[in-house]
Amino acid sequence: MTRSPATLLLARHGQTVWHAENRYAGVSDIALTDEGRRQARQLGDWAARNGVDAIWTSTLSRAIETARPACEALGLTPRRAHELRECDFGEVEGRTLAEFAAGQPERAREYRADPVAHPFPGAEDPRAAAARGAAALRRIAAGHPGQRVLVVAHNTLLRLVLCELLSIPLGAYRRVFPRLLNGAVSELRIGEQGGALLSLNVPCAPDTLNVPCAPEAPGAPGAPDAPPVPGVSP
Repeated sequence: MTRSPATLLLARHGQTVWHAENRYAGVSDIALTDEGRRQARQLGDWAARNGVDAIWTSTLSRAIETARPACEALGLTPRRAHELRECDFGEVEGRTLAEFAAGQPERAREYRADPVAHPFPGAEDPRAAAARGAAALRRIAAGHPGQRVLVVAHNTLLRLVLCELLSIPLGAYRRVFPRLLNGAVSELRIGEQGGALLSLNVPCAPDTLNVPCAPEAPGAPGAPDAPPVPGVSP
């Protein structure tokens, strides 16, 4: 008997101090800013308006804190999965891409060309991160057939996982998904036939329509070749 697919509401955590400075946070446990807490409250209000049956987060505090208002609004106890943590960025943890490029320009050029074939020195293999994240989402979906599940996780991890589940080459993740907005929701349906992306990067402000976002133009904040902009994380 075919089971109803789960709908996963993938949300990036709220802004942190490092993300406000365009620094890679990765596995470093960095607190939310006041803006990040505001984004978390907006996500909680959105979840209360749109209906959520269960909530999962990564084990990093910025994801847990972002999910808290939704949990309180819905009376749900969050579940945590270590596999949903952000990628480890190795030597670039706490640094900007511009700072890395200033010291290692060739490595930075290789990373921009293909971040999977040429990850940062000492970083987690992006292919391994994609595999663990995709396995976690498949497991969550299998445990919540026919339900709507809010999953609060991280920018790079979620982009890699979307590529993995939608059969997009992993090396293209920065081009296909330039960035996920803090606190925004992307709707992914996962069933026995695979995954389908229903919406991408939808902000949680009141009265926001649940429609796909247009791709960002080259040079826009957060696009692959854009210069660093404060408040826009890599």
